[in-house]
Amino acid sequence: MCRRSSKRNLEINEIIKLYEDGESTTEIATIANVSSRYIRMLLKQHHVEMRPRGSWKRKYTLNEDYFKTWSNNMAYILGFIIADGTIARDVQFVSIAQKEKYILEAIREELGSNQPIVKNKDTGVYMLTINSKVMKNDLIEIHGVKPNKSSTIEFPHVPKEYMSHFIRGYFDGDGYINYKQYTVTFVSGSKSFLEALINVLKEKEFTPQFQQQGANYRVHIRGRKSVKLFSDWIYKDKNEGLYLIRKYHTFKEEKLELHQLADRKHVNTQEAIMRRKLNFLTIYALTHSMEYTCACIEIKPASINRWMNNAKLFKRNFEFIKNDIKKSE
Repeated sequence: MCRRSSKRNLEINEIIKLYEDGESTTEIATIANVSSRYIRMLLKQHHVEMRPRGSWKRKYTLNEDYFKTWSNNMAYILGFIIADGTIARDVQFVSIAQKEKYILEAIREELGSNQPIVKNKDTGVYMLTINSKVMKNDLIEIHGVKPNKSSTIEFPHVPKEYMSHFIRGYFDGDGYINYKQYTVTFVSGSKSFLEALINVLKEKEFTPQFQQQGANYRVHIRGRKSVKLFSDWIYKDKNEGLYLIRKYHTFKEEKLELHQLADRKHVNTQEAIMRRKLNFLTIYALTHSMEYTCACIEIKPASINRWMNNAKLFKRNFEFIKNDIKKSE
């Protein structure tokens, strides 16, 4: 009996099925987070008929040239892969991970594939892995999606007529909507990618805000009207394309028409935030009361922690005032 590997993230029956569907032991090992030697040992101990080493056969269909031609859905899937996909460095496959299985099933159908979707037993996340040297090379050479892309990915050339679909795909993979705060947020480890995204959003007359949090970067669109405009833009042709139902329904919480909406004036501009920080420090230095100061400028105490984490000058001034208050008490 084969000993269970503590780091293996696929069940034995899933491994056997992948091999019987034509996957190589090297590719299965990469997906399962173990060595190919371990995979071969496991298959033999479960009496699976082994193919000669180096042989490979495809038992599933695939439109390998899919990423050579632009379409609404191609733009969406490209954005989705940039956000939630993996381009393998040493083997010829592209994988996409997602908690909602139905979106992977829709992507699989669009790619013309019947490749099995597997579930990671530890995380509960589903994974669609497409084996294709042609598709991998097209993503790398045509669209610039390289292995280990998280911090180095550049914004690809996307024709304007497909931009909203690309943005929707990326947003479904690495974005979120906070409806109560009327905020749309994009996340990336690549500063360059988000700087290019900001330019795209500005062309659509949004006012995006850039933020760095540790090794990650964020771009925000704020305001009730702006969030509605963003929703209308990315879901314009939703009936003909792919999208995550969960995020779409969050946007649909807005019950008013566009002409009834307005963004709060100047609340979230960089200049306004700087003024609020200065007002906070001034009032706090005079009153010595955190609660009173927050009430005066209409912010929550959590905002102070966020400012402390993201603004070194504010943190230094706040701590100076706080220490001065302690000395005077």
